[in-house]
This record gives sequence, C-alpha cells and structure tokens, in this order.
Amino acid sequence: MGLHRLTSITLGVPNVRETADYYTSFGLTPVGDGTRFATQDGGEQLKIVHSPLRRLVELGVGVEDPDDLDRVASSLARLDATGKRDDTSLRVQDPNSNIEVVLEIAGHLEQTPAEQAPYNGPGRPSRPNGRAPGVERENKVRPRKLGHVVIGSRDQEASQRFFTEGLGFKASDHVPSIASFLRCSTDHHNILIQRAPVDFLHHTAWEVDDVDEVGRGATAMLEDHPERHVWGLGRHHIGSNFFWYLKDPAGNFSEYYSDLDCIVDDALWQPSVVDGARGIYNWGPPLPPSFITPEDLAALMTGSHSTR
Repeated sequence: MGLHRLTSITLGVPNVRETADYYTSFGLTPVGDGTRFATQDGGEQLKIVHSPLRRLVELGVGVEDPDDLDRVASSLARLDATGKRDDTSLRVQDPNSNIEVVLEIAGHLEQTPAEQAPYNGPGRPSRPNGRAPGVERENKVRPRKLGHVVIGSRDQEASQRFFTEGLGFKASDHVPSIASFLRCSTDHHNILIQRAPVDFLHHTAWEVDDVDEVGRGATAMLEDHPERHVWGLGRHHIGSNFFWYLKDPAGNFSEYYSDLDCIVDDALWQPSVVDGARGIYNWGPPLPPSFITPEDLAALMTGSHSTR
C-alpha cells in the first residue's frame, strides 16, 4: 500500500477558543480563523471544532495515487467496511473506535534535517571551549510535524484489524492485550491503539528537533501554567523517543517528542512483544495514574453517545 504519512487531525472540544490558545502557545502556527494550525514541515495539520465532549473527529492519512485508494477500498470490503470515495480521497469510519479516517492523495513530507548538536562524552570533547548549543537557544520551540496519535478502542483487536488489514498500516510492536503500535510511514508508529472502556483520544504527539527542544518546550508551557504538566521528562522503551506530556484545556494530552525509532527497511525490523512497565517507558518520573486512566474517563463513558 502507498501510505506514507499522517496528514492532519481534527479535534472536537467543548472549549474551542481556549484550546486554540493552548496550541498556539504549544508552538503551532495559527492559520485562517485561528482554529486551524500548521507545523513547520507538515503544513496544516490540526483543526479544532466544537464538540460536547473531547474526541478525535478525523484522522488524515496520505497515499500516493488513486490506485492506492482502490486497493484500500477492496481491503475494507473484505472486512465488510465501506467508505465514501471521490477522485482524491476515501473516507471511512472505524466502527470500533468511531474515528473517521480520510485517506487522501498527498505529497510526501519533506523535512530539512535538524542541525546535529555536538555532545561531549568521556574522552570525546566534541564541542571544546564552548557551551552546549542547547543552552544558548532562545527561539520559541515549534513542532516540525504531527508524528502520531494514540486512541482508546472498546475492541482493540478489531480496531487493529481495521487499520492493518483494511487500511494497510504495518505493526511495529505490541503490548499483549493492551496496545499495538502501527505505522503508515518510516516512523516507528503513527497510531497506537490501546484497549479502553470507551473510544477516546489519549494523546497527540508532535516532533521537535532534539531532547533540548522537548525540555525547553515543556518548560515554557509550564512557566505560568503548572497544571498543564502530565508526565516527563522521560524516554520510552517502545519507540525509544524522549517525551514530555502536557494537557490541553479540553483534557487531551499533547506530547513533545524527539529521537523516535525509524523503520526504513521493513525486512530489518522484527516486531516485538513487550510486557509490563517496560512497554511504557525506559526511564523517567514515576508513571502517574492519570496517564493510564485520564481523570475525565468516567465523564467520557457517561456521555460517549452524545458525541456520535
């Protein structure tokens, strides 16, 4: 299949303006009426609309050409799933997570490589007679692209089949009976589907240049709003990325991340099965309970039918 990247997402929230202000502070660039946002490299990748409860309304996935749309439509038919097709896109809903996925013909993401900062090490003075570049930075942190989305599904295995057998995502790693890490690009994962009592959006993840940008971005976000902090700084085991999670005013988690595993040759990557806390993180602060069970999960369960 010719899947090659996430193109965009649409978030539904009850407090559009407040949430839009948050993502402006997060480093995304407002477009048009201020409810649409662009990243440095990915173009317009976030739209915020009104919804009684927070939810992921739409997920965009880029494909190469109309033949890819035809192949996906055939694969979905074998799962008894049908979508709405036009010349440039295919729109279909995962019945298990209630997310509408839009596959659209789109150009590949072109990223200018970030300047590699030198790091000193034992016997390796890579930056002699100078301070680390990371501590001299004063620019505002601006995410380079939307990297991945994590969703909860009432039927995790069925949602996984929808994304892999139906849409053509590839499996990278698994946490048994809990979550699957799936990709539509060379990134280790572009969507993570976790088992949950209700379909909901857990978090979105936004790539920055390096671990200094992860730390600088989160520190700036927390300076006047310590309530935004969720978890970090740390490093995941699956995916290997540095992370810091924050919470937007609607209750969605947003992640600054860097140094995610890249899979450029499928034949050289063997999906693994990882158990326990190691499947969540390698090092960092203790895992907060609210990361696994968001504080508004009961409200989402009670009102889940009102957003469909």
